[in-house]
Amino acid sequence: MKAALAELEKILADICEKTGAEATLSPRGGGETRFALAYRGEEVPAYLRGTGEYAEREARLIAYLVENVDSHTLIPAKEEALRTILLGEGGGWYAFRFMTKFNLADGTCVAVDAVPDKRLAESYAQLERTLSESQDMVVRMDDNRVAVVHFADGEQSAYEFGEFLRNSLYEELGVKASVGIGCEVRSFSEIARSYLQAVTAVRVSAIFHNVGEVHSYREYLLVKLLEDLPKSRMQEYLEQFRAESAEEIFEDEEMTETAEAFLESSLNVSETSRNLFMHRNTLMYRLDKIERVTGLNIRKFSDAVTFRILSVLYKLLQS
Repeated sequence: MKAALAELEKILADICEKTGAEATLSPRGGGETRFALAYRGEEVPAYLRGTGEYAEREARLIAYLVENVDSHTLIPAKEEALRTILLGEGGGWYAFRFMTKFNLADGTCVAVDAVPDKRLAESYAQLERTLSESQDMVVRMDDNRVAVVHFADGEQSAYEFGEFLRNSLYEELGVKASVGIGCEVRSFSEIARSYLQAVTAVRVSAIFHNVGEVHSYREYLLVKLLEDLPKSRMQEYLEQFRAESAEEIFEDEEMTETAEAFLESSLNVSETSRNLFMHRNTLMYRLDKIERVTGLNIRKFSDAVTFRILSVLYKLLQS
C-alpha cells in the first residue's frame, strides 16, 4: 500500500499542477475539507484547504479525476505503452498515467519518425545509445520505422535534432534514413498529433523522391492541403491551368530538379547555380524553357507559386 500511496501523491501533484486543485493525504491543520479517494480498491482519506460548497465541488472533481486515472488498464511495459500513445490509441489520461508511472517531466516535445533503408534493429539500438543520457524516448513502431519523442531543451531546433539523428545513423552504421519531424506540442499528452505529422512528412517526401533526407511537416503543409482534395478536383484545376503542356517539364527529372532548386533558393539565380554546380547560362536556358512550355515565368513570385501548386497537383495525381 505504501507504493500505491506514493503513486497517489504523484497523481495529486499532477492534478494540482494541471487544475490548481490541491489536495493532500495528510491534514495540515486549520479549516479543511476531508473527503475520500477511491484508489486501487481502497478508500484513502484526503484533505483540501477550505470548507463550504466550493471546497466540496473541488473535492468531488479531484475524486473523479483520481477514479478516472485508476479505472484505466494498468500501463504495460514502457515500449508498448509509448507505441500506444503515439498511435493515438490511449487518450489523454493514458498519457498522464504513463508520465506518472515512469516519472517523466511534462513539457514541450516533438515526435520524430525515422525510416532506415536497412538494419532496423541496429538503427534502433544506435538511437537508444545516442539518447541514453536524455529524457528522450525511442520505440520501434513496426518492421520499418523507429519513433523518437524529443523534449525541447532550447539547445537545438526540432529540425536540427532530426539532422543529428540522421547523421548519427549514417556515421555509425552507414545507414541512410528518411526522417520526418512533426510540429512541437506543449504537452506529452498531445504527442500523437505530432507523430502523425512526422509520419506524413516521411510519406509525402517519398512522393517527391526526397528519400534519405530530413523533412518537417511544416514544409509539406501546401502538399497536405492539396492532397485532401478529391482527385477529380485536382484534375479540374490542372485542366483550368491548361497544364497538359507542362507535362513535358514535370516528366523531365533535370528540369523539375532545376525548378525545385530555384524555388528553394528564393528565386535567386546565383544561389541556384552554386547549389546545383551549374553554369548560369545553363540555368537561364532551363528557366526560359519552363516559361516557353508552361507560360509561367517562375522568376516572378506569383508565377513561381502557380508552378509549385501545379507541380504538386501533378505529382499527387501520379502517386
